[in-house]
Amino acid sequence: MCIRDSAPTTGPTVATTTTVAVTTTSTTIAPTTTDGATTTAATTTTTTTVPWPPALALETVADGFGQPVLVTAPPGDDRLFVVDQPGRIWILSGGEIGTFLDLRGEVRFGGEQGLLGLAFHPGYATNGRFFVNYTDGSGTTQVVEFAVSDDPDAADPGSARTILSVPQPAANHNGGMIAFGPDGHLWIGMGDGGGADDRYGNGQRPDTLLGSMLRIDIDNGDPYAIPAGQPVADDWAPQAWAIGLRNPWRFSFDGTDLYIGDVGQNQWEEIDLVATGTTGLNFGWPTMEGTNCFSPASGCDQEGLTLPVIEYPHSEGCSVTGGYVYRGSAIPELAGWYVYADYCRGEIHTFNPATGEDVNWAGELGVPGRITSFGIDGSGEIYVTVIDGAVLRLERG
Repeated sequence: MCIRDSAPTTGPTVATTTTVAVTTTSTTIAPTTTDGATTTAATTTTTTTVPWPPALALETVADGFGQPVLVTAPPGDDRLFVVDQPGRIWILSGGEIGTFLDLRGEVRFGGEQGLLGLAFHPGYATNGRFFVNYTDGSGTTQVVEFAVSDDPDAADPGSARTILSVPQPAANHNGGMIAFGPDGHLWIGMGDGGGADDRYGNGQRPDTLLGSMLRIDIDNGDPYAIPAGQPVADDWAPQAWAIGLRNPWRFSFDGTDLYIGDVGQNQWEEIDLVATGTTGLNFGWPTMEGTNCFSPASGCDQEGLTLPVIEYPHSEGCSVTGGYVYRGSAIPELAGWYVYADYCRGEIHTFNPATGEDVNWAGELGVPGRITSFGIDGSGEIYVTVIDGAVLRLERG
């Protein structure tokens, strides 16, 4: 993901309603999958036109953020929490915007660095625990626990407890997403350490935390424990659940399914879909870029690799932004569809994992801007964040 590194001097504002209605046709570009004993492969289908029932709209919820990169909320909570990459978490409640937590003094902001992730503990309503992922002044990835204060709309900055520190050899490919999985554990997406072409050789190293999906138990141990079911191999880092990721820019869970948007190098973007009950997976980078050999450029060994269910070439974008499966109530026709985008093109897609259909909504929703991330509220409705500071909600047109 390529991003600007300046923030507006004024604060965010709640927006008046702005909608863009859509029509009801679009195209499919999704790959199908074939399963072997150890490899899941994907091939692109021929583009066809399919009918699509719902009319959709984008409503601007708030604007004027520095650089929003996530919207989230505890389950059932009617407030919105906006992660602003320069270092603040904003709270939207009752038509007002306030500061939930200000970490600008701790965060290095610029390029792909900054405040990148927020995850509320499954028991947040009673224990007030939440976790953030940010780049500190030295460029190190920090996963830190905080607690809410006596004011439910403000965190206690003095409650900070470092959970995990991961040194980064370069300023890009920080990953940044954290989320609680269906197992109740904290999952952490880590990029390969940056540079280009897996410069530091982390993609296929199971003993490093870089280029990996991590999984830790923050309810036991000090500051965490290793969950049961991690790969049982001496050469794997105990926190690592999977390897072979380049830069997982947003992952999410739908039940026991895990979706990962992994940003490509020069030619292909990809989204992976796997069951959380598996472990020890290898998503292939840098042996593969998408379903294509990268290093070496041909004749690569794909045995044992988990390949994506969606890929698209750089003629159709340049940096995937992973999203969420829709489980809200406002647009029931979208139930079960995965919503994602390309950062550079700003085009929103929906993907049906049951049929392989992939719908590009650019002709109907337009291009709201460079899409930095998606998010969901406490009711499962989907939000979009764009680099120029706006937060939008996907809704019926």
